[in-house]
Formats: sequence, structure tokens, C-alpha cells
Amino acid sequence: GVEKTRTEIATPHGKVSCVIKQMEIDSPARKTGIVDEFFFKTPDDYKALEYMIKDRTYEPAYEQIAREQEMAGGDFIFRFKIHFEPMQEIINYLMGIETFSLEWADNRDGVLKLFNALVEDKRKIFPIAAGAPVTHVCYGGNIMPHVLGPERIEKYVLPGLQECSEIMHKHGKLLCCHLDDNNKTISGLLKDSGLDIIEAFTPPPTCDMSVKEAREAWPDKILWLNFPSSVHVESAEKIREATLKILEESGTGERLIIGITEDVPMRDWQKSYTTILKTLNKCGSLPLKT
Repeated sequence: GVEKTRTEIATPHGKVSCVIKQMEIDSPARKTGIVDEFFFKTPDDYKALEYMIKDRTYEPAYEQIAREQEMAGGDFIFRFKIHFEPMQEIINYLMGIETFSLEWADNRDGVLKLFNALVEDKRKIFPIAAGAPVTHVCYGGNIMPHVLGPERIEKYVLPGLQECSEIMHKHGKLLCCHLDDNNKTISGLLKDSGLDIIEAFTPPPTCDMSVKEAREAWPDKILWLNFPSSVHVESAEKIREATLKILEESGTGERLIIGITEDVPMRDWQKSYTTILKTLNKCGSLPLKT
């Protein structure tokens, strides 16, 4: 009764495959895809995966973006999305956390060959993203400081963000990254990342860095918040208090977007969305006069 999709790739070095299953969130109509079987099974797969990555090609589809924007009639802001940066693609898409950790310890040369192939792969996409008819580009995300650690993030993640940022800025684009994790230990690295927007930034009680701390760490960056997921299931009063705290800690309210980047339970979304919007509308201008 579970829908699954198997993708199989044939290469001169053998076949590799992954399986994605669709899991219900809180009703049959709301599902999300999760990896049930990763591409990487054994060290014998390294050569096939490296070939698969190097064999990828990309072409722009600017006409489609323009069509969609015209149909939206100005009610949406479109962005170009570049999938996971290389290290996160290995962890989240090719191996999984446990296998990655073991391979990093036992077969690091193999992991780094995949990493280097993915670095070149992303460089094929950067110029296409830079030329897209959009205002901003989102590169990667779901970076897990508790898995990689600040040292490896500095060595393997930061340079890619900086390289992408330089290219986007030359073409007048803003760069963001989906960072909905505990960012406190890497806040200094993100300051020098070249990012213009910290997207999906999630304050307490869900994650470990407050809006106030984020403002102090990145005074020149746009905070595109994910309203803390755990608060959606609370009472309307607690949702109101959390909204006010975000606004109070944001300072002038400039360079702040309050968004929702997670699936909110069906039983809670009307209460939560309505409370957040009513609180925002009642506050009016910032600094707050509550």
C-alpha cells in the first residue's frame, strides 16, 4: 500500500539504483517523498556513481520560467533552485548519514572523488542560474552542523557557496541557502559565505539561534524565516507570543520575511496562520507599539 519509485542508472561501471517512497504526512492527500534505498550500496558503486555525475548535462528553460511568471500575474516571486551542494548531495541523496559516516572513516578517497565530481557538476549549473530571469537563486541547504562539524563545513561547503555567490552577484542576483538547522556553531562561517539571504532560518524553540542573535551575527543579510515548526501546534496565545518575539528581536523589521517552509498539520494550520497574520497586521510599523 506504499507507493515507491525506483530509478536505475546504467553506466559502463555497472548499475546503481535508488528507491523513493511516498509517505503520508497526516492524510492520504498530503504526502512527502523520502529515500527508502540510497544509490550507494557498497564501495563497488563508487566508479558508477562518479560516471553518473560526470555524465550529467543541463540546459536552460528560461521560456518556461517566463511563461509561469506571466501566468502568475505578479502575485508570486520566482526563484532558481540549485539542488544540494556537493557534500549534502552525497549525504542526503547518494548515501544517507550512517553510510556516509562509515565511508568517510573507511573510504574517504572514494567519497572525495564523488565530492570533486559534484563540484564540477554544480559549475555546469551556475552560469545557467545566473542567466535566469529571476531576482534570486537558492543554492543547497539542509546543512547539518551536528553531522559535518564546523571544520568540514568550512573546508567543503563554504567555498562552493562563495564561488556561487560571486557568479550570482556579477549578474545582479541575490543568493540564498535553505538553513533550517542549529546554525549557532557555524554563524561565523555563514557571515563570510557570500549569502545575501538566510532562507528557512528557524528560531527557538525549534532551533538554537534566536532572531536577535542572527541580527547580531549577520546584520547585512536578509532573514527569510521559517516560523518555528513546533509552535504551530501550540495555543493561539503562544503562537501570538512567538510572533511578537520574532518581531521584537528583528529590530526595525527591515530585511525580514516571515515564511513557513514545513508542512503544518491539517488540524492546526488555520489557527496558526490566522494568528500569525492577525498579530503582524495589528503590530503595524516597527519598532513595535504593542
